[in-house]
Amino acid sequence: MLDELLGRASLKDRIDELEDENERLRKRYEAESERRAEAATARQDAEERVNRLEDRIAQLEGELEQTNEAETGPTVRHRDQLRGARLESVFDRLASFRTGPEGALTVGVGDDGISESVRAELESVLGDRIALVDDGAPCLCCVDDAGLLAVTLEPPAVPDLDATWRDRFALEREWFLPTGRHAVALVRTDLFALGVYEDDERVDYRGFESDVKGSHSKGGFSQARFERIRDGQIDDHLERCRDALAAYEPDGERAETPLYLVGQRGIVETLVAESGLVPTATAAVDATGDPEPALEDAVHSFWTTELRVL
Repeated sequence: MLDELLGRASLKDRIDELEDENERLRKRYEAESERRAEAATARQDAEERVNRLEDRIAQLEGELEQTNEAETGPTVRHRDQLRGARLESVFDRLASFRTGPEGALTVGVGDDGISESVRAELESVLGDRIALVDDGAPCLCCVDDAGLLAVTLEPPAVPDLDATWRDRFALEREWFLPTGRHAVALVRTDLFALGVYEDDERVDYRGFESDVKGSHSKGGFSQARFERIRDGQIDDHLERCRDALAAYEPDGERAETPLYLVGQRGIVETLVAESGLVPTATAAVDATGDPEPALEDAVHSFWTTELRVL
């Protein structure tokens, strides 16, 4: 009665409710902690299982590679597409390699594979792995006489290099990396872009697109008439490309600047044949989009070297 009169009864009831709520929260917290502990344990168990499975996969892949090599012959130990800083680092490592006099062989391998004049020299070091050099053609092959280092490289333009035995590999930086002043021109049936570079920095640019019909669709034009119109548009576009390149290559100091011509293979070949250009190198690249970003993609693709460790 006194509690009710003093208003303490309701307070006691509220205290009881809060204590009950506190107990429920404590039990929920303990249950949640148990679940988290169980989840952490399960996660650790899963990670350990993943690690065991990855180790097993690596082991099986190694066994498979050995089996394939035994059945089908040697395979490339490592393959990588190198560009930018990574390419520069690998180039510097190869360039720093030193051995005794005439202990390092560098040779350019053309589309037809290894010439007979150097096959015996390579076979004495590579043995049956020489087949990998033929498979990688065109390429540069670098191997030392002890067989400790054996790689092929496919730079943007494989140089015509006879077998060269020295105390280091006969490698030139400009074969692999943008060096000094040079130009890269991208040509498609409807697009032209030319960049002039100092090392890897572009210092000049020109680009344009031409109105060239796409694939034929059924409609007002016959197939033959469509192709005639398209061929004429492509001819006009190539004329614009020739004019742009002629403006870039007047008599004078620019005549000595390397020019790399890239793009759609057939278009590049036609432009070279009809213009009398003698580019430093040509290459087929897949570069889409507007002229300037397409040129950036083309340059990125062009200055890429494939490395194969034999």
